[in-house]
Amino acid sequence: MSFVFEQSTKEQAKAENQSILIMIPVFNDWKAVELLLICLDEHLYHKNIQADVLIIDDASSIPIHQDFVSAQLNAIKKVEILELRRNVGHQRAIAIGLAFIEANVPCQAVVVMDGDGEDEPRDVIRLIQKCQRKGYEKAIFARRSKRSESSLFKLFYIFYKRLYKLLTGHDIRVGNFSIIPFKVLRRLVVVSELWNHYAVGLLRAKIPYTEISSSRGIRLAGKPKMNFVSLITHGLSAISVYGDVVGVRLLVATGTLIGFAFTAISLVLMVRFATNLAIPGWTSYIVLLLFIVLMQAVMLSLFFSFIVLNGRDNLSFLPKRDYHYFIMGVERVFPKL
Repeated sequence: MSFVFEQSTKEQAKAENQSILIMIPVFNDWKAVELLLICLDEHLYHKNIQADVLIIDDASSIPIHQDFVSAQLNAIKKVEILELRRNVGHQRAIAIGLAFIEANVPCQAVVVMDGDGEDEPRDVIRLIQKCQRKGYEKAIFARRSKRSESSLFKLFYIFYKRLYKLLTGHDIRVGNFSIIPFKVLRRLVVVSELWNHYAVGLLRAKIPYTEISSSRGIRLAGKPKMNFVSLITHGLSAISVYGDVVGVRLLVATGTLIGFAFTAISLVLMVRFATNLAIPGWTSYIVLLLFIVLMQAVMLSLFFSFIVLNGRDNLSFLPKRDYHYFIMGVERVFPKL
């Protein structure tokens, strides 16, 4: 036990002597990423901050061109691409990348950001500075104070937030854009919920964090790949992290429905057999309908009970243990070897 603790302390000390690492999951957005790296380098250079970049290639169908990162970078010392064996989606690419970094790339902290430019490079500086002021003890998230999407998107997003609050009992205010100290990363890589949603998985694990406000940037190149179906899938993935909580809340709701149906049936039968009051002819249909509702509610309650029990032991993917199954290899693209 003492050897393990001593080894962990040495690894932490080594990490604190390393630079910041910026992790960018990408699927086919090579032009936007190339422009983003130039913007990032300018902001980092002006603040005298050095960083390395690890791009997570989510099995892109468009190959990277030979002149990728042809510009001279000053503050960014190294750019590498971690190639995944198959496309797993944005959230799961983040989980795999974080586990790979924790196991192979000691650093002070990891910045997680998208590669399209909508996560502003200047906010990366603010994240790093905030993390420094917090002594590299907490994760820092960039919360968008102002959204620039269409009115329809904003409407659906408001509905989603209300539904999320109703089902989970928690608010959702942050996305992927964040910085994670290496000390925190060592805890995060054993959070299985990362496989479904990075930010919500971190919050569910009760890992300490704080926020800064940010605004959405402009896409640097190409077209957005997020469509309506992708947005729905992303939202359901976030809710699924609290699957057991959702199951309990729905179980309570169905229990209330069972109580209502049983009470209504009892009142109708009591009036019919215990009093001389007249019962309308349609009462039998109402009783039958309430009985069907009662049976449906009982079945739903059993279903939600199994969801809760299954969710308590669901460790199908553990980032630290399973990440290497998805990795094809690592390629350095800057500086050229």
